[in-house]
Amino acid sequence: MAGSKEIKRRIVSVKNTRQITKAMKMVSAAKLRRAQEAVQSARPYANKLREVIANLAARTSEDAHPMLANPKEVKKVLFYVFTSDRGLCGSFNSALIRAAKLAIQQKRSEGITVDVIAIGKKGRDAFRRDQGFQKAFIDITGRLNYDDVQTIAGELSESFMSGTYDEVHSVYNKFVTVLTQVPTAVRVLPIEATPNDGSDEEALGYLYEPSEEQLLAELLPKNVEVQVNAMLLNSMASEQASRMTAMDSATNNASEMLRKLSLKYNRARQAAITTELSEIIAGAGAL
Repeated sequence: MAGSKEIKRRIVSVKNTRQITKAMKMVSAAKLRRAQEAVQSARPYANKLREVIANLAARTSEDAHPMLANPKEVKKVLFYVFTSDRGLCGSFNSALIRAAKLAIQQKRSEGITVDVIAIGKKGRDAFRRDQGFQKAFIDITGRLNYDDVQTIAGELSESFMSGTYDEVHSVYNKFVTVLTQVPTAVRVLPIEATPNDGSDEEALGYLYEPSEEQLLAELLPKNVEVQVNAMLLNSMASEQASRMTAMDSATNNASEMLRKLSLKYNRARQAAITTELSEIIAGAGAL
């Protein structure tokens, strides 16, 4: 029965694991609902603000604000990589890090110096040995508050406006559906203006008061905060969706393993009983 005892221990272990993965799935599902609502609430505002600023920028010259200034030559770029602080979330981090490394390598192949700032412990661990790694923001993805957003956005803006970097990019997981999260690389600064074809101003759809320059001075720093907030919210929703899916798969796999182990245990037990009966019958025959 030694084999049966070992199988029974494995069954108990798998049952305990299944309880944990099932609980994690339920927790992630609850967090996902809140995160999904936050993404859906913030997305229209972020998109409209980006549209307004792009139209404003199209009416002004690049020297109207430092955040609009396109460098004559791109020599140094900063990448913000949005990952998670925790694991057990499927391919959420691995796919994102792979996309980030690909984007970074593309820039470096063009002779551009690239530095990296990681958001989350997984990003820190992936890039800490990279020659361009600068720092990491950790322990914020599970409890996002606007102070963290302002801190990240402030440093991001200052790194560009000070002239330290010619461009600032970000790589994050865009939340599409529970089953689909897309690693997305975007240029945050300088801000791209909507091309102006020289048509009437009202063709752009907006009339502004006060001047465009004054509005840009107020809106551009706020826009960076809003975009960073949107990227963090997308990343958090994607993380919970990926974790929920991964834990659901793990729970199903544990159930299937239990089914196979139970079958194996019953066969081993039946074989042991058959052997004992054979020995008893053989002993009785000898007597």
